[in-house]
Amino acid sequence: MKVLVVGGGGREHTIVWKIAQSPLVDKIYCAPGNGGIAELAECVNVSATDIDGMVALAKEKAVDLVMVAPDDPLVMGMVDAMEAAGIRAFGPRSNAAIIEGSKAFSKELMKKYNIPTAKYEVFGDSAAAIKYIKSQGKFPTVIKADGLALGKGVIIAKNLAEAEEAVHDMIDGGKFGKSGSRVVIEEFLTGPEVSVLAFTDGRTVKPMVSAQDHKRAYDNDEGLNTGGMGTFSPSRLYDEAKQKECMENIFLPTIKAMAAEDRPFKGVLYFGLMMTPDGVKVIEYNCRFGDPETQVVLPRLKTDLVEIMQAVIDERLDEIEIEWADNAAVCVVMASGGYPVSYAKGYEITGIDDVNAMEDMIVFHAGTAVKDGKIVTSGGRVLGVTAIGSDLDDAIKRAYEGVGKISFKDEFHRSDIGIKKY
Repeated sequence: MKVLVVGGGGREHTIVWKIAQSPLVDKIYCAPGNGGIAELAECVNVSATDIDGMVALAKEKAVDLVMVAPDDPLVMGMVDAMEAAGIRAFGPRSNAAIIEGSKAFSKELMKKYNIPTAKYEVFGDSAAAIKYIKSQGKFPTVIKADGLALGKGVIIAKNLAEAEEAVHDMIDGGKFGKSGSRVVIEEFLTGPEVSVLAFTDGRTVKPMVSAQDHKRAYDNDEGLNTGGMGTFSPSRLYDEAKQKECMENIFLPTIKAMAAEDRPFKGVLYFGLMMTPDGVKVIEYNCRFGDPETQVVLPRLKTDLVEIMQAVIDERLDEIEIEWADNAAVCVVMASGGYPVSYAKGYEITGIDDVNAMEDMIVFHAGTAVKDGKIVTSGGRVLGVTAIGSDLDDAIKRAYEGVGKISFKDEFHRSDIGIKKY
């Protein structure tokens, strides 16, 4: 088979790395790809959101399967376009990807089908939104841009002044463009967060192993929210009882709800969950593999990923037994100084080969490029150093050993990934 993976970050590097292990595949293309992906796949300079360009590329290379990894092209309808062109594609169609593309849609879906989530209201007018926040009189409060905002469209306002600023920035100031023209005002839930990704063909749902992400830039969850500074799997909190609760109250009801709305969801559905004193509740859905959760979940997958994707497309996921390794994985993100605000690019990176030579260690490239034969930085999150261990403590120790061997100018990383015991 020939496979095309759409995207160019750490998640896509992990997906390409996993697909490369399949005996079914003899050629992988990735568009646009990055410096690390180029070692496993032929990278083609087509933007991940260029739907016409991607369809043309898939036809030109006569690929057998397209794996659309990022949220933007899924919400824009890249899978629909591939299918219309007679090309097999993995990922939800646009009318199902709206579960991430519109927070208002996902909240209304949960309300309609009694899926546990935070109390909320949706506003397109800043005065009405602020009036509602005042009437609730509770802080912190959560303000979310309705549409996609590169993981940055969520503000946790500690007081009224912060809430007013966030609402004005989004609705009146156009901070997130059209994505912020409507906002979701949500009650602030407390409790540890867990991420569970699941394969689903629209009827059957098969959850993957659990993970926990670290969103804040600095140790002890300080600093700005980022796309994710590291992650670990499994969660120490997500046991069989929690899995059963989520399957009964959240996973199956969500898949059934989407089917009932005539929006069958086929692909990977990401459940962002919070373990509150009142039970597990949904914080958010993503319509694809999470980043950086993928970097710890897929290394633990024993079953051929391409076989699973084929089964999802053909709606026969119930026929496949998905196996996971009984181990742990930790990913530490190495970032450019100044991320997530502004940062320089083009610095040479050294030490990657040394880490990749270590047993059960993989360096996933997120923001890298090749310049004059050298790997250089080209993004905010540069690398994800993933270690597999017998348990979490072992994997944490090994991941940081790997981080210590890699360097580039102005690099920073968190030193507490996976340390929390809750």
